Amino acid sequence: MSEPTQWFLYMLRTPSGMLYTGITTNVERRQAEHQAGKGAKALRGKGELKLAYHCPAGDRSLASRLEIKVKKLRKAQKEKLVSQQPDCLSHYFDALTVRS
Repeated sequence: MSEPTQWFLYMLRTPSGMLYTGITTNVERRQAEHQAGKGAKALRGKGELKLAYHCPAGDRSLASRLEIKVKKLRKAQKEKLVSQQPDCLSHYFDALTVRS
């Protein structure tokens, strides 16, 4: 039996400052696809996309759950996430829950 595929959560920044969050098994390939206009319509024609953050996110199911949590964050919270660059989002969200 093969090992489960590793998924990653990533955040791309547009020139206007918008942060786009997604998941993939290959961050570099997915960024190139977005830059070429393939994928999310929200990013088409937005200019050069810069990788603002990425981290391992486990299997597809866990990655999807983490993606939803990040998308629900306010802009300031997303910016804090980008500036802190945590290695593990599960622990990051656990810490947020403890402080709340």
